[in-house]
Amino acid sequence: MMNNQALEMVERLSHYSQQVSGVMDMKIEGRLVRMVGLTLEAVGCEAPVGSRCLITNYQGRSIEAEVVGFGGDILYLMSTENTHGLVPGAKVTPLGRVAEVPVGDCLLGRILDGQGEPLDGKPSIVSQHFYPLSGKLTNPLSRECIRDPLDVGVRTINALCPVGRGQRMGLFAGSGVGKSVLLGMMTHFTTADVIVVGLIGERGREVKEFIEYNLGEEGLQRSVVIAAPADTSPLMRTHGAMWATSIAEYFRDQGAHVLLLVDSLTRYAQAHRELGLAIGEPPATKGYPPSVFAKLSQLVERAGNGVAGGGSITAFYTVLAEGDDQQDPVADSARSFLDGHIVLSRKLADAGYYPAIDIEASISRVMQVVAADKQVELAKTFKRIYSKYMDSRDLINVGAYTSGADPELDLAIQMIPRLREFMAQDMLHKVDYAESLRNLTELFMPQSSENVS
Repeated sequence: MMNNQALEMVERLSHYSQQVSGVMDMKIEGRLVRMVGLTLEAVGCEAPVGSRCLITNYQGRSIEAEVVGFGGDILYLMSTENTHGLVPGAKVTPLGRVAEVPVGDCLLGRILDGQGEPLDGKPSIVSQHFYPLSGKLTNPLSRECIRDPLDVGVRTINALCPVGRGQRMGLFAGSGVGKSVLLGMMTHFTTADVIVVGLIGERGREVKEFIEYNLGEEGLQRSVVIAAPADTSPLMRTHGAMWATSIAEYFRDQGAHVLLLVDSLTRYAQAHRELGLAIGEPPATKGYPPSVFAKLSQLVERAGNGVAGGGSITAFYTVLAEGDDQQDPVADSARSFLDGHIVLSRKLADAGYYPAIDIEASISRVMQVVAADKQVELAKTFKRIYSKYMDSRDLINVGAYTSGADPELDLAIQMIPRLREFMAQDMLHKVDYAESLRNLTELFMPQSSENVS
């Protein structure tokens, strides 16, 4: 009796095993059932979120797509390239891998797209080392504190809004106020071992212009450029910023001091908005799904200092203030988790002052740490005098102010030409940190004969 029961059990297990095997075989290869906008829906296969699949079109060409969500038995995919030629029932094959970033010194001097494919006509990247695209979680207590100032070669920033090594700064600007020019100046002048540039969602023609005019041949040799312009898929644009950050993380972990430039954080957020809305996430603030703001903070938090005695990532993220609206949801959110922000003024740009930095609206949250007390004092005096003039300039321009009525305003009127001369700088001329502090001291020499140290 027991033998019969055991035999029956073996047969049932064998039958069950065959059923499971059949199901697993079915799950290995699925088919495309629907395409709505940018979203592809596949059934008959299983794959984790973030993994890659190959979709074969009617011509037999394979298109790579990433799993961005699921609902029941349906996988939601987003293609990394043009979906032209896809048909209902197209074969979907999970690749069983998630996106990883090849890293190493072989990346220096290279220009790549959002998938790491070369744009410079050189061979594909071959490396034995890989970093996860989404980064690694870092214990905040293991990070080195920001202590040292970073020389960015721009006098106004060095003296009035100093940047610390390992700081995350926002560069807030509308269109056409000199954002790219300022980025180019910092690329040329900043003291860094490696420069990683992410050109995300911008005009395609700006990619070559930035490389040739801003980086130059010498700058490119110590740089890695990831370009995902506006005509690429939203998935490529989000991956472009993440690729750039992963590469910066690798060099930081090797002990290098990295300058990371992401242009722009707003286009990265807009790409995530396209992805979120495409898979059915409800819109919230100005059409941005809630997940967008979580993605922004996750990206920015990956930059910064490494472990004590190691490397660093000093990051500048450009934020487009649409219509010069500083209360744009992306700009407002970015201010909350960045370590400071530099605002460019359209009024200054229209008046011909470059770089058009609005020192009244700009702030560095680590200034008290990286700057000497005398520098902080003189910077406050500079801002107070400058703000006094700007608040009263309409009265001054129409002749309604009488000299002597306000001694502080009289001083501001007397000093404003020198203050504006201090803020102006030719894009090809570097002003190092020591010279910036010396120029700041000389402005107030009648009030203070001490040098800033």
